[in-house]
Amino acid sequence: MAMLEVEAIHTYYGNIHALKGVTLDINEGEVVSLIGGNGAGKTTTLKTISGLMKPRIGAVRFEGEDISKYKAHQLVSKGIAMVPEGRGVFAKLTVQENLAMGAFHRNDRAGIKADIEKSYEMFPRLGERKTQLAGTMSGGEQQMLAVTRALMSQPRLLLMDEPSMGLAPVLVDQIFEAVTSINEDGVTILLVEQNAHMALQVSHRGYVLQTGEIVLSDDAKALQKNEEVQKAYLGH
Repeated sequence: MAMLEVEAIHTYYGNIHALKGVTLDINEGEVVSLIGGNGAGKTTTLKTISGLMKPRIGAVRFEGEDISKYKAHQLVSKGIAMVPEGRGVFAKLTVQENLAMGAFHRNDRAGIKADIEKSYEMFPRLGERKTQLAGTMSGGEQQMLAVTRALMSQPRLLLMDEPSMGLAPVLVDQIFEAVTSINEDGVTILLVEQNAHMALQVSHRGYVLQTGEIVLSDDAKALQKNEEVQKAYLGH
């Protein structure tokens, strides 16, 4: 049984049919990429999995349980966390306060403190700015904070929505190195990325989404060699 099973979901914005029968699965320990152009439905897929939106038809199962009935904050306690598009940090809280907020459902003080220190080890720049207000930091620093804040909930499944968007190349490399490191620590990852080249490099498998439908799926290396994928998403 796959850790995450998305079965023929149809999700709407009012009367707009955004997802048209999306089906995908992720096995424990994998990094799986979801790639596609603007408006393909990538973010909507993540929002439907994470409980921010509800499918009208279809099911989302996590470790065998239908989780469509749960709200987003309830899924955090079940082991699902999301790094949202646009970072979504708490601008008027410090770095350290943001990280503490990521552990809102935990009560193990020593463990929370240790995980905050682990965040600073992953991204030393955050440690240098632990008392700085998050809203005054650069986009790259806020992205580092968004990733580590999500990890503070100790997720088994991490959903990442465009983590490299708007970042300088050196910071993009750091973020994708972090994706690999997080996965090596045992976290399963569903990665939505417009930077398909980098996403497929760190993934085991991938899905291609077009206008709300999965049109292709394969292991990551095969997708990198696929001519259609190369033309449409890899700039070849």
